[in-house]
Amino acid sequence: MSIRQIATRQNESMRYSALAILANGLTGNKSWTEVWRKPEPKPSYDVVIVGGGGHGLATAYYLAKTHGITNVAVLEKSYLGSGNVGRNTTIVRSNYLLPENIAFYERSMKLWEGLSQDLNYNTMVSQRGILNIVHSDAQRNAYVRRGNAMRLSGVDAELLTREQVREYLPFADFDNARFPIRGALMQRRAGTVRHDAVAWGYARGADSRGVDIIEHCEVTGFRIEQGVVKGVETNRGFIGANKVGLAVAGSSSRVAALAGLKLPIEAHVIQAFVTEGIKPLIDNVVTFGAGHFYVSQSDKGGLVFGGDLDGYNSYAQRGNLPVVEDVAEGGLALFPNLARLRILRSWAGLLDMTMDGSPIFDKTGIEGFYLNCGWNYGGFKATPASGEAFAHLIAKDEPSDLIKPFRLDRYARGALLDEKGMGAQTNLH
Repeated sequence: MSIRQIATRQNESMRYSALAILANGLTGNKSWTEVWRKPEPKPSYDVVIVGGGGHGLATAYYLAKTHGITNVAVLEKSYLGSGNVGRNTTIVRSNYLLPENIAFYERSMKLWEGLSQDLNYNTMVSQRGILNIVHSDAQRNAYVRRGNAMRLSGVDAELLTREQVREYLPFADFDNARFPIRGALMQRRAGTVRHDAVAWGYARGADSRGVDIIEHCEVTGFRIEQGVVKGVETNRGFIGANKVGLAVAGSSSRVAALAGLKLPIEAHVIQAFVTEGIKPLIDNVVTFGAGHFYVSQSDKGGLVFGGDLDGYNSYAQRGNLPVVEDVAEGGLALFPNLARLRILRSWAGLLDMTMDGSPIFDKTGIEGFYLNCGWNYGGFKATPASGEAFAHLIAKDEPSDLIKPFRLDRYARGALLDEKGMGAQTNLH
């Protein structure tokens, strides 16, 4: 068998390996196949997932892999990964306070840890650890409480002293008059994941199992007859479906309205930034405890950081200068040595903010119509567990134990999951 035949056979198997890389490299890399197909939509599917971001693609992948449901279409109005899955700061963690959130995000962390092997695609999971910086005695008490809650749930957490933090961040402003550094809460298993690789990996995995990923296919309405969903209206025609799952992040309220649903969600803009590349400086993910600033360093050397919402409702994927200034102030209060760095670019995503800061998974009053929304700041880090749980909900028509606390009717029952204790004000969560 020739080297070219070996390369072709390896590529047809859709399995990346050292042998495939070697064989393709020796033959000019001419035998690689497309990562996913570009199919035309069929007249109908068993399941249609609206939204080709991380959650939608992960849902399709687990529907096919776990539940054997392969007659599935993922509809994306733009190119794959153009939404929030490619517009975040790549942080993954499970350092929450409430038991329901700890359980959910820890499940996601465990899936992240084996995701590259599961997908046979390098998602560049980097468990570099996260440090939540402590600036006051009251904040230390809050972090002790959170850390103990994590450890009681079997999740790793460490409380670091001021001197231990200095070993990680010797250049930080420890003696800042307003925000002295007094310690940190650390989760070593947290870190970052390459966001676009997550979208590509799930797309490839779903496609290889028979799922149709249809880009540039915008949903313009839903066909509902006698309380039962029959399919979706799109700019490429009607597509029939026995079940429809909604996973469109910041556009959830708009798209749900097409089905006559009003959700307890507000859309807000959140900005992210990256600086010019520099030599290795920040080995971990770091958050500023006296404001809203979080930062990590990318493989290219740029510092990737973000902060608060823009503070007003919007569906625009762009932000404004006051938040740029606020985020920069938070970063410089912690790391004054960043003042000379140039910001190369910024971008914005849309957050679907709920009234208690926790997500929503549920069936709706429309038979065959399912919701996955309300991710607030937690959307990207939730991707694997969200896809797994949403696939279960769609396939079994009932939520798994992991997501029962996140049902929509919790607002009527008064069973809110207010992680930050901020009340029913969406922009504060």
